[in-house]
Amino acid sequence: MLILVFIFLTPKSWFENTQFRRSHGVQTTVVLATDVVGTQADRSEVENQARMITGRVDAQIIDVRERRDGSGKIIAYEVDIR
Repeated sequence: MLILVFIFLTPKSWFENTQFRRSHGVQTTVVLATDVVGTQADRSEVENQARMITGRVDAQIIDVRERRDGSGKIIAYEVDIR
């Protein structure tokens, strides 16, 4: 009986590991068209646009990938953020 009382009355915050959550947060992928960024944009410009579009200025950029069409022209950028 005492165990059940402990389980149901203990605040959830006691069991949260916020440090782990910060370091292993949810990863999101944002796709930016080249008309938003430009076809010859550098990585920092793409990162800044991704932060601005998501509204998360403190977002950590994990990866930036170029998406090309069949002719090799850059049509979009995929940005992984956390």
